[in-house]
Amino acid sequence: MPDLFKQPLHLGLGATAVVQPEFTGMDWYADYSARCEVDGVEGRLVSLYTFTEDWTSWECHPSGHEVVVCTAGRMTLHQELADGTTASINIGPGEYAINPPGAWHTADVEGEATALFITAGLGTMHRPR
Repeated sequence: MPDLFKQPLHLGLGATAVVQPEFTGMDWYADYSARCEVDGVEGRLVSLYTFTEDWTSWECHPSGHEVVVCTAGRMTLHQELADGTTASINIGPGEYAINPPGAWHTADVEGEATALFITAGLGTMHRPR
């Protein structure tokens, strides 16, 4: 049985759902883009992660919105929006936040937190925090 913690899911055109190879690190995202580019900006990456420390990088999804659903613990999402403004959003179990297209974002974690991500993954960029 696929495990969303290890194998993200791609939601594509035609209401398809395709299990992805096991996540192996940041290089995995480049391979994902190549595998799923045919779906363009309408494709969505669904992934689930547990964090035990603050994120060490920022990321940005220029192709569309990202929904972050906290399923356990608490986290604070920090956003640098395309218009230059910033925001910090605290979320706990069952709460969610939306990262707009082009918003750089990172997170601080209180102890341990788990989140489900629904991401417009095409063109995702990363930078050090």
